[in-house]
Amino acid sequence: MFSRELREAVANGEITVSIRLWSRPKVKVGGRYATAGVMIEIDSVELLPFCAVTPDDIRRAGERDRETLRQRAAHTGPITDETLVYRVEFHVV
Repeated sequence: MFSRELREAVANGEITVSIRLWSRPKVKVGGRYATAGVMIEIDSVELLPFCAVTPDDIRRAGERDRETLRQRAAHTGPITDETLVYRVEFHVV
């Protein structure tokens, strides 16, 4: 679920938001998923345009800036400011 370089930060609870380019949600609120050697629980799933991703979301996703996040999230297609993405908030359980 997470890039190799982000897994340790996910496991440590430093990363608590993920921005995903999905055609439909692949996780559900309250769901628990094994990733990065830990179990995470989904707190919220929100569909929003990429331009609505906040600087706090970018930091909580473990990225240094919006363009780095855009590139990482665009593994299934290009992301413009108007592209709808899923903002997934989670915590380690």
